[in-house]
Amino acid sequence: MGHRLSKITTKTGDAGTTGLGDGTRVAKDHPRVAALGDVDELNSFVGLLLTEPLPDAITSALVDVQHDLFDLGGELAIPGYFAITEAHIARLEALTESMNADLPMLKEFILPGGSKASSYAHLVRTICRRAERALITLANTDTVSEHSRIYLNRLSDMSFVLARVLNRAAGQSDVLWQKGRSAAAAS
Repeated sequence: MGHRLSKITTKTGDAGTTGLGDGTRVAKDHPRVAALGDVDELNSFVGLLLTEPLPDAITSALVDVQHDLFDLGGELAIPGYFAITEAHIARLEALTESMNADLPMLKEFILPGGSKASSYAHLVRTICRRAERALITLANTDTVSEHSRIYLNRLSDMSFVLARVLNRAAGQSDVLWQKGRSAAAAS
């Protein structure tokens, strides 16, 4: 990083544009800025999840994810720069497989909920899916790293499994969707 931010209020964005890491200015509603914002929001929600009591291994893994997401933000802020690699994806896949190994097989869909930490993990999952969609939208007009798109897809999977693990750690079971429940309650 060439310089640190010493002045936060620059007023350079007052006209509806923002500067990218390569010095170019784009509209604040540009698909690149939208994707960057979604990744930033995702990182913030991972931070919120980290405020909950979590097993040490999960805390460590989520801190790694936050660093990855910051790197992904760097990719988005500097067109043509790539930071997310196959190794990042492999790490998430191994983590997901490890966490899923002791979970019972799902026979029904589950609803977001259960423990507070699990609910936060579901929020991380849904925001991750939005960030992934934003990257796909950006890819329609600009270069986006395939590794970054795959990383977000794997992170969403990992967050789903994590939500189940966190419910189990809290002594709660998955919240199962019950087909027809709302129709039966209405009658």
